[in-house]
Amino acid sequence: MAYPGKVVENRFIGQTLKFIRSSKDTDGEWLEMETTYSSQSREPVAHYHPFQEEWFEVTQGELSIRMDGRILTLNPGDKIHISSHQAHSMWNNSAGKTVANWIVKPALRTEEFFENAYGLAQDGKVNKRGMPGFLQLVLFVSEFSNEFRLSNPPYFLMRILGTVLSPISRILGYKATYGKYSE
Repeated sequence: MAYPGKVVENRFIGQTLKFIRSSKDTDGEWLEMETTYSSQSREPVAHYHPFQEEWFEVTQGELSIRMDGRILTLNPGDKIHISSHQAHSMWNNSAGKTVANWIVKPALRTEEFFENAYGLAQDGKVNKRGMPGFLQLVLFVSEFSNEFRLSNPPYFLMRILGTVLSPISRILGYKATYGKYSE
C-alpha cells in the first residue's frame, strides 16, 4: 500500500517515484508524487489515461514530453496539464537528473499500478525497456485499463487479446497484481 514517503523505482527506464499524498490521504480525489528521472532516461511507451488528468511541475532539470506529434522541453518552474485521453510519454533527455511534482486526478488505482509495475522491474521481470513480458503485460493492461492504456495497439484489440490470452497467462502462473508489491 502506498503511503507518504514510500519510494518505488524502475531502474530500467531510470525513474523513481516518491509518494507525497496517497489516495487514502485525499479520499481518492488525487494522488501526488515526486518523480525523479536519471540523466538520459528511457522514453516510455506512449500511453494515455482514459479517466484521469495529470499535472506536472518541473522543479529541477529538463523534462522531455512527446505529445501531439511534438517534443516539448520543460524547465524548472514550467508546468503542464495533460487531459484524459491525451497520448504522451515523458523522460529526461538531458545530462543531469530531472525532478517534477506530479498530481493525478482522480487517484483511482494508480498507486497499485506503479507498485506492481516497478515491483516487477525491481525483481528483474521486465525487458531492457522496463516492460514486462507479453503475457504479463496482457494481464497488467487489462487489470489497470481505467488508469493506463497503451496508445498502440488500439484499446479494442488489447481487450480482445486480454479476453483470449488472460486464461493462458494465469495458467502459466502470471497474476494481474502481486500482493508483495503493495504491502
